[in-house]
Amino acid sequence: MSDPRDIIRFDLLLTEGFVLTEYAGVVDQLRLANRVMLRPAFAWRSFSRRGGPVACLSDAVVETLPFAARPEAEYVFVLGNSDPAHPDLSMGRVIDAYVARGTKVILLAEAAARFIEERGDTGLTTHWENRALLAERMELGEGAQALATERGQIITSAGMGSTVDMVLTLMARHIPAATVATVTDILLHDRVRDLGTLQPFGTRRSPLTGDAELDRAVELMQANIEEPLPIAEIVRLVGVSARSLERRFAARLRARPAEYYRALRLNRANNLLLNTSMPISEIALACGFSSGFTPRYRAEFGLTPQAARRRARGVTTAR
Repeated sequence: MSDPRDIIRFDLLLTEGFVLTEYAGVVDQLRLANRVMLRPAFAWRSFSRRGGPVACLSDAVVETLPFAARPEAEYVFVLGNSDPAHPDLSMGRVIDAYVARGTKVILLAEAAARFIEERGDTGLTTHWENRALLAERMELGEGAQALATERGQIITSAGMGSTVDMVLTLMARHIPAATVATVTDILLHDRVRDLGTLQPFGTRRSPLTGDAELDRAVELMQANIEEPLPIAEIVRLVGVSARSLERRFAARLRARPAEYYRALRLNRANNLLLNTSMPISEIALACGFSSGFTPRYRAEFGLTPQAARRRARGVTTAR
């Protein structure tokens, strides 16, 4: 059982007509991470100004609590609602209460646009549609073209699909990089975009980490799960020294290459274990473990594959 003090808490602040893409972009990533970790690493609650049911423009309804007088979350997401002028998006006092408690505040799309206009910080980010509207009233800096901008405890973001990148980036501050990679794979999200990436207009592609050689090494690992490549072979194919590759993994992914590769394979095995009826012996072989699978799995997840399969699949409940 996880110690509640180890759980990273997320609050979501909703207004009527909130964007469902953004809500799912937060909650689904946290839910998947909990499933992959086999424990509740993250928890979330939804709030609104008055509490009660809040509907989005896509007909879904979320039950919410009234804004907390003393926020306790590590992160709070303020969601947009397709109308930057909506009065409920004016949350200055609520945001300041979170900041005073040391919470990281992430404002998405219209919520970011409202914050920029009210605080007058023209270097912050919002969605490109909102940026065009703001540009008519105030001169925006170059930072407003990125997916997100971080200033102390405040992050403003383009929202929409980039919400997934934002949440994966935040999760990577608390859980192993290989686990984040597994969540990314489950989502069929081909890469985690750096938050400084310019907002796309249909043609731009971004690298996995921004380091071409490191990206190539990770791609080779992901493409060779069943028959793992020796690290020396990956070094040769990437065209860097072993020491250089180790430094890059340590700096960007906080692991040695072999550790990261093993964790990728174990997380793939865990996904098959929880979501298929494949025999455990076949799962082991499919993930490159010709021997020693059970002790390695137990070392990674704290229980045997057999015990994991018997447990309820998916720890996903909110607080």
